[in-house]
Amino acid sequence: MAQPTPAQQPKTAEDGITTRAADYGQWYLDVVKRAQLAEHSVVRGCMVIRPHGYAIWEKLQRELDDRFKFTGHQNAYFPMFIPLSLMAKEEAHAAGFAKECAVVTHYRLKSKDGKVIPDPDSQLDEPLIVRPTSETIIWETFKGWIQSYRDLPILVNQWCNIVRWEMRTRLFLRTAEFLWQEGHTAHATAQEAIEETERMLGVYADVAENVMAVPVIRGRKTPGERFAGALDTMCIEGMMQDGKALQMGTSHYLGQNFAKSADVKFLDANGKLDYVYASSWGVSTRLIGALIMAHSDDTGLVLPPKLAPIHVAIVPIYKTPEEKIKVMAEARTTMAELKAQGLAVKLDGREGLSPGAKYYEWEGKGVPLRVEIGPKDLEKGTLCLVRRFVLEQAGEDDKARRKRAKSFLPRAEAIASVKPFLDGMQKELLERARAFREKRTRVIDDLPAFEKFFKDEGGGFAWVHWAGDAAQEEELAKRFETSIRCIPLADDIPAAARGAGKCILTGKPSAQRVVMSKAY
Repeated sequence: MAQPTPAQQPKTAEDGITTRAADYGQWYLDVVKRAQLAEHSVVRGCMVIRPHGYAIWEKLQRELDDRFKFTGHQNAYFPMFIPLSLMAKEEAHAAGFAKECAVVTHYRLKSKDGKVIPDPDSQLDEPLIVRPTSETIIWETFKGWIQSYRDLPILVNQWCNIVRWEMRTRLFLRTAEFLWQEGHTAHATAQEAIEETERMLGVYADVAENVMAVPVIRGRKTPGERFAGALDTMCIEGMMQDGKALQMGTSHYLGQNFAKSADVKFLDANGKLDYVYASSWGVSTRLIGALIMAHSDDTGLVLPPKLAPIHVAIVPIYKTPEEKIKVMAEARTTMAELKAQGLAVKLDGREGLSPGAKYYEWEGKGVPLRVEIGPKDLEKGTLCLVRRFVLEQAGEDDKARRKRAKSFLPRAEAIASVKPFLDGMQKELLERARAFREKRTRVIDDLPAFEKFFKDEGGGFAWVHWAGDAAQEEELAKRFETSIRCIPLADDIPAAARGAGKCILTGKPSAQRVVMSKAY
């Protein structure tokens, strides 16, 4: 039985994708399932990333990795097991990750009374932590690499998996094991390390906006929200379609904390012995969650073309064997011409599936452009191009939008239009996300307005003055389920939010506003 066409597809949790308005959390999971991005593993809290989801991660990796190498970094790999004694050396770091650590205590199993158990004789002399992050073992390694200022800077990045034993998980956004990259750098001066921290935050913001089409606010975390063991944590914050914030990347200035814990010293140019300065920075497969929540719709996944594993899906339409021969020949020619433009093209020639079922599948997987080729197109010398996404227009219903997304063009014009269509879609997705963020952003000066925004108006990003302490920050979080997402950088503060004022909770003088929001 053929699958329903997109226009017929039901929008209820029982037999289709839940709408965003009905249940945003379930909608997210439905999109992940329909797009075949990932699924839950038999291991609690872990996920299986399916080929389509992993292909998106690979494209993100390439975009990031190219930028890392352009800025002078090299890839390396360090062990996933960290001796407990190393983890404990940096006290704040150990305390920050203590509740999330998975611990290995034995290295062998044995069978006893029909059960498989750890062999008591194989207990490790020292427990091993499965890395929640790699600062401790990397700095223990750096000790053998660094003797003088001539060995600095060291700029390395690692692509790997991480284990943080989360109790509440959600595919891509928060899982017990996830994929990420972690950069680790060593410098002769504090200023160099600070500049590195800021530089890499800029790289993340560039990828978020110009590749993912997600606008972000760059800023600093409050002391209570800093990375464990860091002197300063910088971040980028994006807004999802439910108005909540998502932390999409962090970059940390570590000062000399980890160098001191690992006793990593160097001789400077004047012959003075000093501890090395450090930074670390990372993003993870959480970025795929950001893509889903920032762009997708009630039909399924919407991907910015720069991250789409397949740019164009070609669907041949025919009824008779004679029509099939002619249509498939045209489809193969079209595929070759589009591939020659550097595009990733899929010719869907599967038998036993109706064209409508194929449309439904490729729309759900977020393929940016579909080319439909049938006998009538051959007669007229045209191709039908169907864009997965077009900017909504005021007062336009779904049927009208779908009609506008479809174009019948002369063949040569259609082939030449594919790249401009994709470029336009990339820009329009960023434009729409920026417009949405602006719509859900408020400059707020008092607590009643703050309460109204989050309790009655749906919330979003609130730019507020703040001069409270950590306890008062927690008090506000309990009352409104909000948190300070960042203390924004000067360049990211809109004109309406600039200047000094008074804290919305305490009334104390405040030099600048912070961004508060509900968050993932």
